[in-house]
Amino acid sequence: MTKALLLIDIQNGFCPGGNLPVAEGDAVVPVANRLMASGQYDLIIASQDWHPANHGSFASQHDRKQPFEMGELSGKPQMMWPDHCVQGTNDAAFHPDLRADQIDYIQLKGENPAVDSYSAFRDNDQSALTGLADYLKSRHVTELDIMGLATDYCVQFSVLDAAEMLPGVKLRLIEDGCRGIDPSGVDAALKAMAAAGVAIIQSRDIAA
Repeated sequence: MTKALLLIDIQNGFCPGGNLPVAEGDAVVPVANRLMASGQYDLIIASQDWHPANHGSFASQHDRKQPFEMGELSGKPQMMWPDHCVQGTNDAAFHPDLRADQIDYIQLKGENPAVDSYSAFRDNDQSALTGLADYLKSRHVTELDIMGLATDYCVQFSVLDAAEMLPGVKLRLIEDGCRGIDPSGVDAALKAMAAAGVAIIQSRDIAA
């Protein structure tokens, strides 16, 4: 049995001061550090948004589009985002207080400029896999706890993909290890994840 912790996008870009900040996004960092130090996990994985500068989800790549407007990418509806987590920039780096030295494996995502990629497991069109599911299977992961940013986007997409792509793996969302963008979106995300059979827990249930 292998128990793993998956940290979703705990990067400067999604924390206060970043280009696409989530309110209180940095509050998840001490939760992650405490869990990594708890000795409860055999494997620690982190996803990292890693966009090229010309990513098609950026409003800057579209005429007359502003961030947070709906647009189109590769013929499909697409939220237009501020430029964020561009490869090699400080915005894309893990939060400086995150104990990144404890991470065993980093999964980059969002590298294809023609499609957005919220999930750590595959692109939004679900045609291109990142390889994370195969990696977890190769490590014989039987239990996977997930936390990070943001609850109603990358965390939700990652959790729902894990539920579909890792049959038989026990999945838990660490709720206090997440922060979201929109309260109604967070509520809907939690309901969707619970409906997929994912246990919603608190970090205190794992590590004191």
